Amino acid sequence: MILPGPGNNIRQAFDQLCDVHQVYPVITAEVDDMAMMRLLTRDTGHFAVLPPVVVRDELTNGKLKNYGALPGVFEEFYAIRIRRQFESPMIRQLIDQQPEDLLTFAGS
Repeated sequence: MILPGPGNNIRQAFDQLCDVHQVYPVITAEVDDMAMMRLLTRDTGHFAVLPPVVVRDELTNGKLKNYGALPGVFEEFYAIRIRRQFESPMIRQLIDQQPEDLLTFAGS
């Protein structure tokens, strides 16, 4: 398996999940850079634990397959902004969304 490095939240949650279920994966690479992880996953054929957004193009064109979400394993993204006089309508639409709508989008 290709996994994020030990300091990554996804990796820590994955390690806990493995401990609970007494699963001991063979780790072929630990990668801290998501772009590098994307390339390794695409080019080696190994399984990886990473957010689908990182490999969205590969999932769309069929080069990679999503085998599902791991319970309790997720990454949090934060958006910080400064209010501007002229806001993009798309940004306003994103900010106005309910949290559950954002979770639905993130899982697709």
